[in-house]
Amino acid sequence: MSAELVFYTNPMSRGRIVRWMLEESGVPYRTELVEFGPIMKSPEYLAVNPMGKVPAIRHGDTVVTECAAICAYLADAFPEAGLAPPSGQRGAYYRWLFFAAGPLEAAVTGRMFGFAVPVDKESMVGYGNYANVMDALEKAVEGDGYVAGETFSAADVYVGSHIGWGMQYDTIEKRPAFEAYWSRLSGREAYQRGNALDDAAASAGEKE
Repeated sequence: MSAELVFYTNPMSRGRIVRWMLEESGVPYRTELVEFGPIMKSPEYLAVNPMGKVPAIRHGDTVVTECAAICAYLADAFPEAGLAPPSGQRGAYYRWLFFAAGPLEAAVTGRMFGFAVPVDKESMVGYGNYANVMDALEKAVEGDGYVAGETFSAADVYVGSHIGWGMQYDTIEKRPAFEAYWSRLSGREAYQRGNALDDAAASAGEKE
């Protein structure tokens, strides 16, 4: 009997990234919806994620938090889905997963709150400046392939989610390369299924 896979999420959160990844994986999982507020900060949930945030997964006795880490874990835990390159060909895969979790996230968040790194201090900040991050991201996704090569992978789930949300909320520029890349990804059946599940959960929560 395989270990149970439990997904802790809220439909109004980054949990949508992991939902998409789970749907791409094609494995059965149980969803635990966690409300914002006291429940998310309760001792029971803090035992899952000490940050008191979603998403998180529990796979048997293994708990994983942080979206990029969850995506990478699921790709390795369920290799039959083909969501990670072969072990000797993962340079670009790891590079862009962690680029999105680090420089991209930091640059976008800083811009959203009106923070600009002083030019003379850019070398002290991991992402340098927002423009450089956007240029690097554009080069990563331009063309007809995917971020880690010619095959769709978990890195596309994570990087693509950042780009899709960023363009929707105007925190990432709507460059042609970003729009073309997101158009390819958002048409995937697994993305559509996951989005429908989260939309339904959000709607149900609003009616309660």
